[in-house]
Amino acid sequence: MESSLLTCKKKISKKCHVPRIGTSLSHFEPKKRLIVGTKPNIPDLNLELPSDSEEEEKDASDDVPKLLNELEVEIFARVSCFEYWKLQFLNKQFSQLLKSGEIFKVKRERELVKPYVLMLTSGNSRWTMVDKSFKNFRRLPEVPSDICFLYCDKETISAGTQLIVVGKEVESIVVWRYELELHKWTKGPSMITPRVMYGSASHGTDAFFAGGIKFVEKGIPKVCTEAEKYNANTKTWTMICEMHKRRKFCSGCFLRGKIYVIGGRYENGKNLTCGESYDEVKNSWTLIPNMLKDITFKSSQSPPLIAVVNDNLYLLETSSNELRVYDVNENAWKRQGVVPVKANEASGWGVAFKSIGDRLLVIGASPLPRSFIKRMAVYTCRPSPYVEEQVWEETENCYDGVELSNFIHNCCVMFA
Repeated sequence: MESSLLTCKKKISKKCHVPRIGTSLSHFEPKKRLIVGTKPNIPDLNLELPSDSEEEEKDASDDVPKLLNELEVEIFARVSCFEYWKLQFLNKQFSQLLKSGEIFKVKRERELVKPYVLMLTSGNSRWTMVDKSFKNFRRLPEVPSDICFLYCDKETISAGTQLIVVGKEVESIVVWRYELELHKWTKGPSMITPRVMYGSASHGTDAFFAGGIKFVEKGIPKVCTEAEKYNANTKTWTMICEMHKRRKFCSGCFLRGKIYVIGGRYENGKNLTCGESYDEVKNSWTLIPNMLKDITFKSSQSPPLIAVVNDNLYLLETSSNELRVYDVNENAWKRQGVVPVKANEASGWGVAFKSIGDRLLVIGASPLPRSFIKRMAVYTCRPSPYVEEQVWEETENCYDGVELSNFIHNCCVMFA
């Protein structure tokens, strides 16, 4: 890569010394004599400043640094994120370029982003980031929080190149964010209405949070309807329209241009079968009655395990380990066979069910005999709403001797 970059630089440098088309030699030659001549080029302070048209006729060599910088960004935008951490130790200029965020901006503009899975497994205090093939991995730094945050339940989502983790410290509910460009954790900014056990969904550099449990006077928990949006570019929160129903332990997704919040429980612990969709243009929620009417619930049920692939919504029914696809027009779920993990073993807890590009991803306890239960199982499939039973493929993971538990506390997919 280094040799190809140098070759490109030489070619650009040679081209930049050729006068522009349409520029006369009378304009070009005096500049050449100033460069080659032995007399110093002392400016005459009595002369008038050049006009805008004269500025445009300056030697193209003045643009070389800008051209080289743009070329470097274009090249690095096509390199895997796992190579960035190696390159930043070789070149200080690249390290500065990485921290500027320009590389990731170009990745998004050129549609060169790739999915990366970030997960926190049982028994680990540090997050693990793996690529789509599960062949490359990297450990993130430890979150510099207190012990309460470390051991309490947390929720997570990605927005752009930021990993947002929400949990409770000793004093209050806090937000920690990991920034991929900087490879470090930063605290805040806090939510406008701090809450936990909410439904969330992301789209590009925006993340949406709705419902959950907030703490009012004297620390009394209350199920809420409030919703807000986080923007990764500005690192700010904005309140949006409230939902129709109070709900906690719900799930969210981005589907066909709208944010969906599904299921959850009411204040009295009763399971909700309705959903709601949010239209950002209208800033309004639409109630969807009986969205989960055919789904079996348990008292200790996890939030609904849902994922979107190719504008189709899929659900892992944890009581039966079945995959289902949602028919938006009929407001009904179609069965699509059994998923090869033990999602029913802990009522959906400890299982990751996500979309990763054009595939569904499920991570959990292996379906193999009892003696292999500690082994993490990773399966993917290319789902189709028109197929009765999906074909799942097991992904062989390689962590160079690093052992990860099969119980997933948190998991999300970042596109970077």
